[in-house]
Amino acid sequence: MKKIIKISFALFIAFAAISCSPSYNSVKRMQRIEEGVSNPTTKEELEEAIKKYDARAMDLALTEGQIGIWYKILGTRYIDQQMYGKALECFQKALSYYPDNANLYYYVGSCAGHMANASLDFDAKGTSSDEAIKKMNYLRLAENSYLQALKIDPNYYRVLYGLGILYVFEFGQGDKAIPYLEKFLSVQTRDTNAMFALAGAYYLTYQFDKAIELYDKIIELKPNTEKVQAAQENKKKCLELQYK
Repeated sequence: MKKIIKISFALFIAFAAISCSPSYNSVKRMQRIEEGVSNPTTKEELEEAIKKYDARAMDLALTEGQIGIWYKILGTRYIDQQMYGKALECFQKALSYYPDNANLYYYVGSCAGHMANASLDFDAKGTSSDEAIKKMNYLRLAENSYLQALKIDPNYYRVLYGLGILYVFEFGQGDKAIPYLEKFLSVQTRDTNAMFALAGAYYLTYQFDKAIELYDKIIELKPNTEKVQAAQENKKKCLELQYK
């Protein structure tokens, strides 16, 4: 008897829950009543209904757009705190709202690069470890994000620099880095960090004369003692290799 009572009570609760929860159709009916456009028939009623629903749709679009902006702002706040994993998640969510925004792809690429550097082989398993695979996945994400940003804005100089750095120092592909870094330096003519990177790309492709030229320019600009010394040492190595 107790079992029957329990079952009956459970069925009653379930029925009550179903009865009390508003159905989709009832919500839509209430919305139409609220808007005063339940069943428009005349031309005037139809025009009025369209205006009211257009206004509601615009409000929704603005709200959705604002969410995307907030994700971007939150991502930059995480970058300020050097929380690149959290920032990466925010920028990926922002891209679902703004898929053609070059800035967002730049931020994804930058954060992915930082995350790649954090993917250490803590168990010392070698290049086949999960962390090594994770690092390469982050690096590929950075590369693809930068390339996508350049599709949208081919002159985005920060992306040109980021992609050049990636190819020189992470992939060791100087030939791929050269066009991006050359284009970057055509605008940012006194950026010695980019000069070092481009000289490194020339070095990797055995263009020692061009690398020496850049090191001479760095020495001439005298950015600081450390950079001048590094340029002098690198120039010396290039000269030795050039005449072998």
